[in-house]
This record gives sequence, C-alpha cells and structure tokens, in this order.
Amino acid sequence: MATSPTPPGAPGAPAAPVIPAHIHRRRWVILTVLMLSLLIVVLDNSILNVAMKTIATPAPTGLGATQSELEWAINSYTLVFAGLLFTSGLLGDRLGRKKVLLFGLAVFGAGSVLAAVSSSPTQLIAFRALMGLGGAFVMPATLAILMNVFERDEQPRAIGVWAGGVGLAIAVGPIAGGLLLDHYWWGSVFLINVPIVVCALVAMVIVVPDSKDPAPGKLDPVGVLLSVVGLVLLVFGIIKGGQLADFTDPEVLATVLGGLVVLAGFVVHQKRSDHPSIDIGYFRKPAFSAAVAAIALVFFALMGVTFFIVFYVQSVRGYSPLDSGLLILPLAAAQLIFAPRARLAVDRFGARAVCTVGMLVVAVTMAGMLLLGTDTPIWVLEVLFFLQGTGMAHIMPPVTVAIMQSLPREKAGSGSALNNIFRQVGGTLGVAVLGSLLSTSYRDGIQGTLDALRGVPGPVRTAAGESIEATLGLAARLRPLPAHVLTERADEAFLHAMHVTALGAAAVSMVGAVVVVLFLPGKMDPAPHAAEPWDGRKAGAAR
Repeated sequence: MATSPTPPGAPGAPAAPVIPAHIHRRRWVILTVLMLSLLIVVLDNSILNVAMKTIATPAPTGLGATQSELEWAINSYTLVFAGLLFTSGLLGDRLGRKKVLLFGLAVFGAGSVLAAVSSSPTQLIAFRALMGLGGAFVMPATLAILMNVFERDEQPRAIGVWAGGVGLAIAVGPIAGGLLLDHYWWGSVFLINVPIVVCALVAMVIVVPDSKDPAPGKLDPVGVLLSVVGLVLLVFGIIKGGQLADFTDPEVLATVLGGLVVLAGFVVHQKRSDHPSIDIGYFRKPAFSAAVAAIALVFFALMGVTFFIVFYVQSVRGYSPLDSGLLILPLAAAQLIFAPRARLAVDRFGARAVCTVGMLVVAVTMAGMLLLGTDTPIWVLEVLFFLQGTGMAHIMPPVTVAIMQSLPREKAGSGSALNNIFRQVGGTLGVAVLGSLLSTSYRDGIQGTLDALRGVPGPVRTAAGESIEATLGLAARLRPLPAHVLTERADEAFLHAMHVTALGAAAVSMVGAVVVVLFLPGKMDPAPHAAEPWDGRKAGAAR
C-alpha cells in the first residue's frame, strides 16, 4: 500500500517556503538594489567626515564653519534621523515598506542638492536635517524588505552581505570625498548622492516588491508622539552635553532626563495599550535585549574614535582628504570580506562566542591607538584598522540577525527601526561623550602654552584652545618661532587627548564583551510565526 506524503508541518518535514516563488527567484537582485539605498546613507556620513576640515576653511574654499557649526552639521542630521526612525518603521509596516523607502530616497536626494548649494553654515545645518528626515525613512525599510524576500535559513547570509555593504560605503565615501575635494568645491560631496538616488529610485520601482503588516491594528498616535519626543530630547541632550563638554550642566541634565521620562512613559503606554506600536515583551528575550545593547556599545566606541582619527590623520600627520580616505580602506575591506562570512563562524561556534571575540578584538584595537604618535609608521594604523574592521564584521551580522529573527516577519519595519535607533543613539553618545573627553583633555594640555603667548588677546587664546584645527589656525598667523613651538605643543596635546579617548572607547568595548558573554544566547530560538506566509501576498502588493 502506498504511503501518503508527509504533510507540511509534520515532524521531519522540510520547512514550507513562505516567500512567493517569483520573489524568491530574484531575491539577490532585490538585495543588490536595496544596497544602493544603504550606500548613499552611509556614504554621505563618511564623506562628510573627510570634508569637515574643508568646510571649516573660510570662503570661497569652504563656509568658514566654526567647530560648533561643524558639530551641528553632523548632529542636525542625527537628531532628525534618530527621532523619526521608530515612526518610519511603523509607517513602513502599516503603509508599505517600498512606499516609505521611495519617499525617503526622494527627500534625501532633494536635501543633498540643497546642502550642496548652501551659502552659509546655517543653511547647511538645515538641509542636513532634511537629509536626516529622508535617511530615517530609508534605513529601516531596507532591512525590513530584506527580511521579507529571504527565507529564514538564508537571512543570516543576506544580512551579512547587507552589513558588508556598510564596509563598502565606508571605503567608497572617504575616497570619493577626497577625489571630489581635490578637484571640485566642497558642495560636490553632497551632489554625488543625486545620481545614486536617481538610479536607486528607478531600480526600486522596477525590481523591489512591496510588503506590509497584513493586520497592523489600530493606530497608536500617543505612542508615536511619545517615541518622537522622547528620542529627540534624549539625543539633543546628549549632543548638547558633548558640545558643552559638561554633562552636569542643568540644561543638559534637564533635556536628557526629560527624554528618559518621556521614553519611560512610552514604555508604560505600550504595556497598557491594547494596540501597542511595539510589544515591550520582546525586550525580555535575552537574544533581543543583549543584541541591541551590543549594537549601542560597539557604535559608541566606533563613532567616538572615528571622530578623532580624521584630525589625527589630517591635522597631526598632514595627509590630504584623499589620502585620509585611502587610509580607511583596511577597515572597510575587512568588513566587506568578513561580514558576509560571519554566519559560518556563528554556525560553528555560536553567536555568543563569535560576538564576544569580536568585541574583544575591537577593544584591543582601540587600546592599540596608544601606539600612534607623530612619526609612527602608518602601517601600524592600517593594521589596527583591518583588525578593527574584522572585529566589527563578526559583531554586526550576528546581533542584527538576533534582533530581526526575534520578531515576527510582519513587524520587520519596527525591528529594523529599533536596531537603527540603538545604533544611532549609541553612536551619538559616543561622539558626544568621547568627543567631550577629547576636547577637555586637549584644552587642558594646550592651555598653558596658549597662556604663555604674548600679544595674543584672551578671547583669541580661548578660541584657539577649542580644537587642534583652531590652534593650528592661530599658529599660521604667528611669527615662525612661536608658530613652530605652538604646532609642536598642539600635536603633543592632541596625541595625549586621543590616547585618553581611545582608552575610554576600549573600556566601553569591554563592557560590550561582558554584556554579550553574559546575555547573548549561543543559539537562536525559533522565530515567532516563522512559518507564516509572506505578508506582501496578504497585502496584495507583490509585484
């Protein structure tokens, strides 16, 4: 008698595919298109790091932006981006991730054009905020769409490729920025986004399917408002504390505490609501909570170090913007090589072991910055960058997989938004806290030399102590002998401040390693609702 086939879902039966066949066939093409949108968001910020010194130069070469204005050119983007991430993720789940992504790309492109033609630092800050608005709608949607076009068993590999794309953007950004600054005006570093945006928009319309939560439930306007207000207050307070180099300032404390109180109110509201924007219960899962903490901590360390390494390479060592971009290649190459392969290490050793070793490698390379001096062979920095990129490549894919596979597929937009929120808040806090530590240590180191300068007004000496660039600007206006002495003392003060900051970053990375080893599971639990049909079919939006 013939036996009947094993029914789907029976023990021993293969997992039934949940992605429509026509979507599954072109999944890698879809991922390639999604990488374009990821590329411009990461590329833009890495380009800006290289261009900061040029933008600080007086017109017509730059805009003559002060240190504070340079920080706000970065932070206005960050503030809007972080504040709207969760909202954009929710809108993507509700309205359609492709629609939200197309909107974000269009806004980002328009903001790039306006930023390129800015005639003042104030205009640049405003248009960077507009770019942040567009970026907030791009980042969560790319990862959410990825989770909805790949089966669960292929998601770690796809996320590894996605994370490797960050490495590619890190490499392309500074090099492209250096080439543009060598041949064109500073605004070209923003204008380069436009052709990429146009290509991405066309490809998105043709190739990428739409998807959304088939049963989004009722709107939660109170929750959305609380999330936006809380995140904006928190990030603004962190930024302000970094600018003032004083996190005990009443304005800073009031803003940060206000943000935390509003976010606490958001959590309470989500727990009590019968239609919450996000199920707070996800944070009770070790895989989820440890992963988001790891992301925040590693980006805290990385972004703080990235902020000062540009000034070490350009101001202390005298490399051009293009040279600076080329020097970052090992960091990017390591991520590009190892991120797509991190899943192999995770399959063999488990996420906890792989991420712990990755965190320890990052911590060691941060401490390795103590080896850098005014005449250290540049290959030492290159080795540190490569090892650091290798460590990062074995952290980001596993923790991103842990976050995304902890949530149901239909909540991919919210999960991606939470992933980006913790990364952004961690990075912002890193720039603010470690930047503040760098600034304070530098001022303490250079102040005695500045006070000894004769014939230099007090306000000028005070302004010259804000950064090494400001000190070198004063040295350029002095007679040769005092200028030479001031330049030497500036290099010494900056190197000491950089070493102190690097140790702080190493300590934070060690905390991240402890969090991972204690709380991140070695193996992932099955995803909730992992076998549910692809939500794009229910939405009737598959193309």
